[in-house]
Amino acid sequence: MERENSNRTRRITLRLTPDEYAKIENRCKTSTCRKLSDYVRKHLFDKSITTYYRNQSLDDFIEETVLLRNELSAIGNNLNQVVKKMHTLQQIPEFREWIIRYEIEKQIFKSKIDLIERHTSKITDKWFQS
Repeated sequence: MERENSNRTRRITLRLTPDEYAKIENRCKTSTCRKLSDYVRKHLFDKSITTYYRNQSLDDFIEETVLLRNELSAIGNNLNQVVKKMHTLQQIPEFREWIIRYEIEKQIFKSKIDLIERHTSKITDKWFQS
């Protein structure tokens, strides 16, 4: 690679608008080219350019799923703490307080599961329409 670059002694100067430069730069970023000059050179000489394809709806789904997973993990930890506390309680009033808290956490957990199901159905419907 170094030897190939040593023969490149000629320059071409090209002026672009900020929008034109941004478009070329964005296209380069989605390719396997490490440098903008490599990308432009391949394009000029009609060489193949490998690009990455990103499915935006899948990316959005993954992002939402990660957030939901983190919330569910926190809720699951809270439920485990509630159950551990319930096993160690000796006094009835404190026990009742923890049962109420458990019911609240269970409802939150159920609503998050329902949200996952709705979100998954929505993404699946879009995917099948394509």
